[in-house]
Amino acid sequence: MPYTVTLITPEEKEHLIENCTPRVRYEIKSEIFGCCIKLLTDEKGLTETWQENFFPMSQGIRSHGRLYVFRDPSVADNAVRFDPYSKTAFLYNFSYYGWIKSIALGLCGDILEDEHGIFSVHGACVDVSGHGLAMVGISGAGKTTQTYGLLRDPHARIISDDWFFGRVFGPEILAYGSERNFYIRQDLSAIWKEFGGLVATDEYDADGRAVADIRWVVGKGRLLPLTTLGTLIILHRDPADPRVLCRQERQEALSLFTANGYFNPHLLVQDRRKAALRDRSIGDLLERTDCFLLNTTGTPKETQDQIRGILGIKEEQPDGLSG
Repeated sequence: MPYTVTLITPEEKEHLIENCTPRVRYEIKSEIFGCCIKLLTDEKGLTETWQENFFPMSQGIRSHGRLYVFRDPSVADNAVRFDPYSKTAFLYNFSYYGWIKSIALGLCGDILEDEHGIFSVHGACVDVSGHGLAMVGISGAGKTTQTYGLLRDPHARIISDDWFFGRVFGPEILAYGSERNFYIRQDLSAIWKEFGGLVATDEYDADGRAVADIRWVVGKGRLLPLTTLGTLIILHRDPADPRVLCRQERQEALSLFTANGYFNPHLLVQDRRKAALRDRSIGDLLERTDCFLLNTTGTPKETQDQIRGILGIKEEQPDGLSG
């Protein structure tokens, strides 16, 4: 776990709020798939990045969850205190924005799975000619790289490159996007040159990332709010595994999800009740999609060819990405 999460009582939450409130300079309410998540902080740069990342919410709407983000020398770095009853999280001494936004999404996911039967997936989701594809895997497996590789195809449209929400509708799973703009890596253009210049060099943060509006490159019509999922690919990178691509049966794939923490290190509450909810949701997902395990030890281009083969599309050489 890149940070530590400690569950606290409502009484402890009230004490922390008393300490943080005098320091609050910015209060921003954002809409994350119908949830109003409120950011409270004294960091201007964080506030601006957050506003680029998430959709705005009317300030008159009461918040469903809150994130207090501050620096405090008396607390360890990358420490989270979370009250699951009031859905209030306190984040201390975070320098990497990617974890802050993932905790916000995890907070939203916690609310939705408890109260609305909506589950969240830490993974990418792309629509190719009306067919929804989800890709999951541990960090470094290649989800982001392969997502943007697919976006070079003029028939591919993106739902999310990092996190999406799912709902069961009879025999179908609908996947919904969660962010206004995406937090991308600076080295993306080193793999897929089409994405060079998406963000000015001086706009990347110390971690080599920036929130970017990819509509500038792929076109406004190629970022969709939802799709119907038909295929799920579990990406893994294991040089010792001779298999490159194999189909996964439901129980086999579910075992991979549970053994790997549902491929989501940003689940704020982990107990038997939550595990039962997540097993049921992932089981529903696996019953309604064709699932594959894909080893990404080859080059990005080789992995991309495997994914396109699953989808039945060929590599195209368009003059440009915009549509």
